Amino acid sequence: MKPIRIFYFSDVLCIWAYIAQIRLNELKTTFQNQIEIEYHFVSVFGTAREQLENRWRDRGGLAGYSNHVLDVVKKFDHITVHPDIWTKVTPPSSTSCHLFLQAIQLLEAKGLVDRSAQIFEKAIWAFREAFFTELANVADRQVQFEIAEKLGLPVAEIQAQIDSGEAYAQLSKDFDLVKEHTVTVSPTLIFNEGRQRLNGNVGYRVIEANIRELLHNPPEEQSWC
Repeated sequence: MKPIRIFYFSDVLCIWAYIAQIRLNELKTTFQNQIEIEYHFVSVFGTAREQLENRWRDRGGLAGYSNHVLDVVKKFDHITVHPDIWTKVTPPSSTSCHLFLQAIQLLEAKGLVDRSAQIFEKAIWAFREAFFTELANVADRQVQFEIAEKLGLPVAEIQAQIDSGEAYAQLSKDFDLVKEHTVTVSPTLIFNEGRQRLNGNVGYRVIEANIRELLHNPPEEQSWC
């Protein structure tokens, strides 16, 4: 039986995706080669400062959103968030991060880094940790290079994927998938060729139940008019 294919859409600046990473790790441990997680990006924070200032204008602006994030993380003990999140440093856009991460994924695809080391996934986590715990402006290219260097990645090769246009092409594919599947929130998990989805803060047991149902009743065996 083919692995269950899971599309996972997230924004690197999304607190809920930061929280949810532990669930993806648990899924991979539980199901191993029975599932295949494909990471894609949805730019919920494509214009971060403008969006937050507009949406939270009547609720304290950036300070109000910061307080909201800090209230959210009180319920989860597996992550930490800096008390000045979003107020001292406000990355202008997550799209820059997503482009850089796509370039790293291309290095894996081309065999320029060891795929078994799961560098792409580690890089996503490193970006989130740098922002949420260290207040790093991860939208800034120099900061991105610093993160890559800490991971032992070849910075020149990453820049080459961006300069060639290939990283932009990969990110454009994500934009197309977001439209195709009408993804509007981060995180979003899509199963069963788009027939099933789980949006937002979904508990591990719910995700696990969906996967077990697909393993028990594979998509190719389903029938409907």
